[in-house]
Amino acid sequence: MKVLYDGPVRVSYFQLYVMSGGTFASDPAESNHGQVNGLCGAALPGTLFLTTGLHFGHTTFTVELYDDQPPVDSSWEEVVEVSFRPVEDEVALVEWAGEAVHLLELPGADYRVRYCASGMDAAADADTVGDDEPALDRYLLQFWPAKAEPDVIVKQTSEMAKYWHQAWKD
Repeated sequence: MKVLYDGPVRVSYFQLYVMSGGTFASDPAESNHGQVNGLCGAALPGTLFLTTGLHFGHTTFTVELYDDQPPVDSSWEEVVEVSFRPVEDEVALVEWAGEAVHLLELPGADYRVRYCASGMDAAADADTVGDDEPALDRYLLQFWPAKAEPDVIVKQTSEMAKYWHQAWKD
C-alpha cells in the first residue's frame, strides 16, 4: 500500500473532487447520474465528486493506492465503491474552486475506488468547523486496479449518507 495523501482538506458546500482533466465535476446531479450511491460521484470521465457531511471548514482526508483490493475496514461508518479511470496523467485531490490542489501519484489504469467516511452526522450538525476547532469527520479514498463495475453502497449508517444516497436519484 502507498499513501498518496494524508492531511487536512478544506470543504465547501459539502464537496471536494478528484480530477484528471475532463469535465469539472461541479454539478452533483450530473456527477452522480445513474448511480445508487450519492457520496462518490463517478459518472463523469476522469473525475470523482466527493460528498462530505461538513458544509464548510476543514476535515481530514487520506488517499491510498493498493496493488489488489484491500479488505473493508469495519470501523468506517460509510463505505461506497465506484469505478474510475484517469483521462490525463496528472491526477489531484482538489478543494472547492481549485483553492488547493493535492497531486496524487496515480498511474493511468482502470481502478476500483472505495470511499469511506466517519462522523458525517456530527459534521452536518455542526455545519461549519473553524480552523481552530478539531475535525468532526474523516475520509479515506482507496484505489486499486480493477475492471469497471457498477457502483455499490457497501455500508450506510448515518442519516447524512442516507440523505445523499437519495438526493441525486434520477
